[in-house]
Amino acid sequence: MSSSLKKQLLRGAIWTVAGYGTSQFLRLASNLVLTRLLAPEFFGLMALANVFIIGLRLFSDVGIGASIIQNKRGDDPVFLNTIWTIQVLRGLLLWVACLIITWPVAHFYNNPQLLWLMPVIGVIPLIEGFNSTAVWSLNRQMAFGKIMMFELVGQLSGLILMVTWAFVNRTIWALAIGNVLTALVKMVMSHWLIPGKSNRFTWEKEAANSIFSFGKWIFISTALTFLATQADRLILGKLFSFELLGIYGVAFNLAYLPSQVISAISSKVLLPTFSQLADLPRETFRIKIWYNRQLILVVAALMLTVSTAFGDVAIFILYDERFYEAAWMLPILTLGIWPALLIDTVQQALMALGKPNYNAYSQLVKSLKVCIGIPLGFYLMEKLGNGPLGAVVVIAFNDILPYLVITYGLCREGLSFIKQDLWATALLLTLLMWVIWARYMLGFGYPISGLF
Repeated sequence: MSSSLKKQLLRGAIWTVAGYGTSQFLRLASNLVLTRLLAPEFFGLMALANVFIIGLRLFSDVGIGASIIQNKRGDDPVFLNTIWTIQVLRGLLLWVACLIITWPVAHFYNNPQLLWLMPVIGVIPLIEGFNSTAVWSLNRQMAFGKIMMFELVGQLSGLILMVTWAFVNRTIWALAIGNVLTALVKMVMSHWLIPGKSNRFTWEKEAANSIFSFGKWIFISTALTFLATQADRLILGKLFSFELLGIYGVAFNLAYLPSQVISAISSKVLLPTFSQLADLPRETFRIKIWYNRQLILVVAALMLTVSTAFGDVAIFILYDERFYEAAWMLPILTLGIWPALLIDTVQQALMALGKPNYNAYSQLVKSLKVCIGIPLGFYLMEKLGNGPLGAVVVIAFNDILPYLVITYGLCREGLSFIKQDLWATALLLTLLMWVIWARYMLGFGYPISGLF
């Protein structure tokens, strides 16, 4: 790896972690304010409605961003404008689809509030369809500083609007309209990112075919990703009360902070970096990934150790008693994301090689496990008096089977990291054992003491 590429990789990682850390701080701060102003069931209802919007997005994802980053024509205006045209049409179709599913969803969950909530937040994909392709062009160019500033300014603007609305009117509208305004602000800002360049409606058959050819596996993968990562809310919406669903959402969002940081580095830094290295001999490619991945795994192990060992304390400090049940959920969910972190640090190598099919297979097995495992875990543990525990444990360890699939794909492509994964897992378990033992010896109990 050249020194300039190493510097780009390091700079990108620093910008991504700093930007994402700031983003999550803003999100947490606003969440703490909003949870004191709004009822827990509002967060549960909003989480459920968002699942369907996310689902529509994922079921129509043809890898627009990845195509711009990976394709050799990623800087060609005709190619970019064709992508933008596809993106706008997709946004319009998503909004129409949202209107179509609104009544069946509201009827299934027996909640009339969904009849107006879903059409309102369904406008978000429509707005996002008009986002400039400049966002992805900057990702391709690894202009991390500019991207992070764009994301943070857009997020901060939306959060200010959301919190202000909640102070004035303590209803679910604060969450719904706040998200819509955030999307609108970011869409307008995206067209100022690269001065002098604007998107216009264009259709080139060759570009469209290239996008759909690359994107077919991404489409399958993201459709399955919806089932794998969002089906928990769909299922829990029937098994839990909306209040408990909102509490679960708080625990889930906090638990997945480390995973989201690594995922951000993976998509924004590792994919463009690996794409530049993909033509190297396979063993050389593997060794370069190995050495750069090692530091990421050490940092991830440290993050998970702290968040697993002291997650319950964070809940008790940050939230009022209405959310205390999240305290036992958080450590379980946090520990369970380790296989996902192992995946996120290597799966972009397969994408860089033009092999997105392995990710699709991994999401297939994960979605099957989610859809079968959550109800089964809930009902089995319900017989022992704690159905929610069974559901949460299944959700926490959803990524074990996908990890095996990705590892199989890496081995087939000559990119095995099994020894490194075993070493990193041993490090995590050792750190966790000592920290939890020290906590117990100091008289602070175990992270899941709230279960007993």
